[in-house]
Amino acid sequence: MIPKVFREVIDLGDGREISIETGKLAKQAHGSVVVQSGKCMLLCTVVSNYKQSDVDFLPLTVDYREKFAAAGRYPGGFFKREARPSDGEVLTMRLVDRVLRPLFPKDYHSETQVMIQLMSHDEDVMPDAMAGLAASAAIQLSDFPFECAISEARVGRVNGEFIINPTRAQLEESDIDMMIGASADSVMMVEGEMDEISEEEMADAIKFAHEAIKVQCAAQERLAEAFGKKEVREYEPEREDEDLKKKVHDMAYDKVYAIAKAGSSKHERGAAFGEIKEEIKATFSEEELEDFGDLVSKYYRAAEKAAIRDLTLNEGLRLDGRKTVDIRPIWCETDYLPSVHGSSIFTRGETQALATVTLGTSREANKIDMPSYEGEETFYLHYNFPPFCTGEARPIRGTSRREVGHGNLAQRALKGMVPADCPYTVRIVSEVLESNGSSSMATVCAGTMAMMDAGVQMTKPVSGIAMGLISDADSGKYAVLSDILGDEDHLGDMDFKVTGTADGITACQMDIKVKGLSYEILVNALQQARDGRLHILEKLTDTIAAPREDVKSYAPKMVTARIANEYIGALIGPGGKVIQELQKETGCTIVINEDPVTEEGIVEILGTGQEGIDAVLAKIDSLTFKPEVGSVYEVKVIKMLDFGAVVEYAEAPGNEVLLHVSELAWERTENVSDVVNMGDVFDVKYFGIDKRTRKEKVSRKAILPKPEGFVERPPRDNNRGGRDNNRGRDNRGRDNRRDDRRPRENKKED
Repeated sequence: MIPKVFREVIDLGDGREISIETGKLAKQAHGSVVVQSGKCMLLCTVVSNYKQSDVDFLPLTVDYREKFAAAGRYPGGFFKREARPSDGEVLTMRLVDRVLRPLFPKDYHSETQVMIQLMSHDEDVMPDAMAGLAASAAIQLSDFPFECAISEARVGRVNGEFIINPTRAQLEESDIDMMIGASADSVMMVEGEMDEISEEEMADAIKFAHEAIKVQCAAQERLAEAFGKKEVREYEPEREDEDLKKKVHDMAYDKVYAIAKAGSSKHERGAAFGEIKEEIKATFSEEELEDFGDLVSKYYRAAEKAAIRDLTLNEGLRLDGRKTVDIRPIWCETDYLPSVHGSSIFTRGETQALATVTLGTSREANKIDMPSYEGEETFYLHYNFPPFCTGEARPIRGTSRREVGHGNLAQRALKGMVPADCPYTVRIVSEVLESNGSSSMATVCAGTMAMMDAGVQMTKPVSGIAMGLISDADSGKYAVLSDILGDEDHLGDMDFKVTGTADGITACQMDIKVKGLSYEILVNALQQARDGRLHILEKLTDTIAAPREDVKSYAPKMVTARIANEYIGALIGPGGKVIQELQKETGCTIVINEDPVTEEGIVEILGTGQEGIDAVLAKIDSLTFKPEVGSVYEVKVIKMLDFGAVVEYAEAPGNEVLLHVSELAWERTENVSDVVNMGDVFDVKYFGIDKRTRKEKVSRKAILPKPEGFVERPPRDNNRGGRDNNRGRDNRGRDNRRDDRRPRENKKED
């Protein structure tokens, strides 16, 4: 039976379009779609259990995978099978999750899976830009309790013109790379990197993307209508008790408000809030707590959140006593670790990051091997968030998705300030040692100082700040919070992180939890973030004003040299013998790459000692040395022969040439040792390739004055008596006078 297929098409302009199709694949899933643009195809399926899980949150899993078969390739590794997700796949999962999760009801706790797979790849289409659209479209075809359709779109800007879902080639020329997630009514998520743009330009880019997203949401609704929109499933909601809620609120609100206003530290505040909660629980019997103790905890958290929000909206005060624009105290230090190439500590309030920088060759570049992209990064950042930084003890099971996401944000913030001609591969590792609000922004600040400490010639220093927003739709009041605490991250209506230089924004990450946020509020929040960012930047430059002029004495120095491709083999040697011995002798690391543009070899020399680097450069000069005809060079005798001496150019050790006995002196020389001996140093003149011997010719006598009365011997006469001795013979000395001469065998028979 041929399946009935339903299809909607979205016009992106410039002849590009996205189609959404359902009815053909994965029909046992609760919702499934195929999203296609060009030859790029994503399959998205969604399934949610009908039974509620015994947890107090939504157990939502968003999984995005790229199949190597989609690009006609094999996976790497021994088993030739896709395994754990790459960082790129994890980042796409996070982008989709952050937009979907807030749109499920707060009391919906069923195990839910969203699985997105790249089934066919197109070099001109970046699949991550369509993952959010695919996820939402599949949910629209299901019976999930989901608020409304959403989508995500990437926006770039080339030559001042915004582009929706640009190609990777267009992104290379773009000064903006932003992913925006939104519904038809509200922007919900923003993440990306920029080339020092202004706050107004960023807002314009968000608006442009939102208009395209509205079209994509409308297409999903048309598809669901044509397919036959299902009735929303019924599920068992969380128990509610309005009387209990009011009772807990009345008991907690004023006490929480007073403690919050006192401006205590994180641990003191947490302990005080815990006492209030226990006092409230003590007013109930054990039987009552067993029956509705979970509701008491839930309603207490709601009262706590309301009190803290009201304190900020009414009095402009925050949990730690700061005003809305205040930044926590900052102290910084560089060159903290004695053995690393660069290090720094950045501490802001109760958040602390220790960053290290390691310098290496192109061999240490981070290799990226995904079906949708192959390449390498010569600048990358790793972020670690151990449990002790928040005073917890919990198992460590590899790198978390959060660590991948926060590290990527910090990397994007800094990478534009690493100059293109930086010879090193640069790796930053951020160890978060304390955390109470925005350790990712602390990583940006620590990373900036560590690179400057390492001698990386950053174009400009970068700082970052985490901001929050508290708003009340009824009263119209709102407060933008600079440098938010961890607690403020959870209770606000928006949390956003902005990084940049003194001249503009380099990266951002926003999660907007309130509907219909006006662009006026957004721009005001970004302007306040700029003020805070510049304040932090001043603290960084007070600690280290500019990059060190050179790397540290114990850090490796990088020197690059270019050689013609014809010399690469000589430098490597048979089986790598020459380069391996050279590395062993000099203590340097030598890496050779070919430049496909100039067709030259790029030699990277990394070493801690200048003597070793100079030795490698001397070897390269020797291998690539080309004497000029007519020039005079100093040479040294390194071998004596009967018919001459082998000499070595002083400026290119190892580069040898034969000085023939006839070129030693004007007088006739019977023995080479009569004129020169081993180790003698003198000058010779270079004549290029001798036409007769077809070998390089040098002469000592050519730069010596002729002896008085010297008579040069006449050249050998090859035409004695007027007879041509070579007449009738070819250039190999064979007789060609008789073309019809019979073979030797036949001659014998005669």
